[in-house]
Amino acid sequence: MFEIDVQGQRVPALGFGTWQLAGEQAREATRHALEIGYRQIDTAQMYGNEEEVGRGIAESGVARDEIFLTTKLFKENLAGERVGPAVDESLRKLATDHVDLLLIHWPNEDVPLGETLAAMRQAQDAGKVRHVGVSNFKGPLLLEAMEHATILADQVPYQPGTTQNTLRRIAAEHDVLITAYSPLRGDGMQSPALAEVAAAHERTIQQVALRWLLQQDKVSPIPRSADPDHRRQNFEVFDFELSDDEMDRISGIRVG
Repeated sequence: MFEIDVQGQRVPALGFGTWQLAGEQAREATRHALEIGYRQIDTAQMYGNEEEVGRGIAESGVARDEIFLTTKLFKENLAGERVGPAVDESLRKLATDHVDLLLIHWPNEDVPLGETLAAMRQAQDAGKVRHVGVSNFKGPLLLEAMEHATILADQVPYQPGTTQNTLRRIAAEHDVLITAYSPLRGDGMQSPALAEVAAAHERTIQQVALRWLLQQDKVSPIPRSADPDHRRQNFEVFDFELSDDEMDRISGIRVG
């Protein structure tokens, strides 16, 4: 499994997202993803599936210390006094004593960013959280967050046809991971350029889109799929490589 080195932390390059997976489907998908070889699992309080994700991890037989586990604080849990109890609840549901990465899921203008991050650092100091980060933060807000804590990652939508050039530049300057969610969604997936590159490699367009993200510096896609075959196909992206020209063609896709 390929890994990305960020701030001295080794993060599995390809993750498995669990957004929109619920109940037994979330449990089974998590278990199966780990059996395939995924070692980065992403969930969130808002998804309502932390308990099932935790069960899937337990049933996979994969040792907890081999898994990079991320969850995210619900928008209503960002006040300083609510962060600690919310973290404890997530750990209980996930049946673990720590998460590897805790994110602010969405910015909340009603709560000072420094207040939230200070409480997240307390959870970090207590050993319940190994790293902190943010999600859906644009460049200026990411820079503000870095004034209050060491930010490991910013999780944002990123797929062919969606540019994240400004954010990627800031992240590169500060050694921050860009976690690409919904990497296989969007109108860019219908681009002829993507289809042509996929045909040249005898791969699916989904595999090529993931490979395009993986070949960018410190970018980690986290595709979600309820289909076992698609989960397996999405993981089979480490045995081919896109040329510089192919990377540029996909980066040049524009939609809308």
